[in-house]
Amino acid sequence: MFRKRKFLFLSLFILIIFISMAIIGVIKHSTTEAQYWALMPPYNVLWPLWSGILSPINPITGLATPLVTELTAATMLPIQPCLAWDPCQPLPWALYNAPPLFGGGLTFFDEVYGLHPWPPPYLQDPLTGAPAPITFLGTWSLIDATDVGHIEYLIPLANATFALTYGIRGQPFLDLLTAAQIFGLPPILPF
Repeated sequence: MFRKRKFLFLSLFILIIFISMAIIGVIKHSTTEAQYWALMPPYNVLWPLWSGILSPINPITGLATPLVTELTAATMLPIQPCLAWDPCQPLPWALYNAPPLFGGGLTFFDEVYGLHPWPPPYLQDPLTGAPAPITFLGTWSLIDATDVGHIEYLIPLANATFALTYGIRGQPFLDLLTAAQIFGLPPILPF
């Protein structure tokens, strides 16, 4: 009888440890994942918190903080390109400031349609032009960071399109970020 109780107690103790580890793992996993993206008003597109150059660490809070607080047609990006994403789209958009000579404002590059003024038409009410934000379920925070392989060709293509559209003189082409800089990869060292 004593053995049965001891075995039952030991089994229960091991079960509690495994359940606790599973719960902690789920909480830790969802907390870590939640730090990959931030909702950007007024359209609720996702901003990459995983990019140190686009979302530097705030020294006071210790958290990644987006460079801008909203993405509207009048938003001025401090560096270019930046990224924003609607998870229904295959890839993020590369965002740029149109040069003042060409009317200014925020523009976005889409791999299919090219360079256009922000926001994409489907994010606006067709009658009023007011923002039509993306509605997310609570799972948006579980989306992983973009893989460098998914946009390693997108950023050079977007940068080249931007430079050709507005001319090298319209925006210094060499000031545009590369995919490696967006992902925080170290520079290639010469041999």
